[in-house]
Amino acid sequence: MSTICIQVVVSGKVQGVGFRQATVRKALRLSVDGWVRNQDDGSVSVLLCGESAAVESMVSWLRQGPDSAQVKEVAVSACAWQDIAGFVQL
Repeated sequence: MSTICIQVVVSGKVQGVGFRQATVRKALRLSVDGWVRNQDDGSVSVLLCGESAAVESMVSWLRQGPDSAQVKEVAVSACAWQDIAGFVQL
């Protein structure tokens, strides 16, 4: 099993639609660690750390988001491992 840590920026109609709360619920179900927060430009930033398959599943979910969201773009970049326990909304 390999672990990875990535940074994701999700753009579109992703603020004010329950995106962060839904992201926390999904990450906890997949046992992915990290955080989610709104950005000043209207995007949502997400840090995902965990087993590769679970993180990849999370990224796939972020490309759709919750039903109320309208995801336009998802930018993924690798980052150094961060030892985080759990998943929180910032």
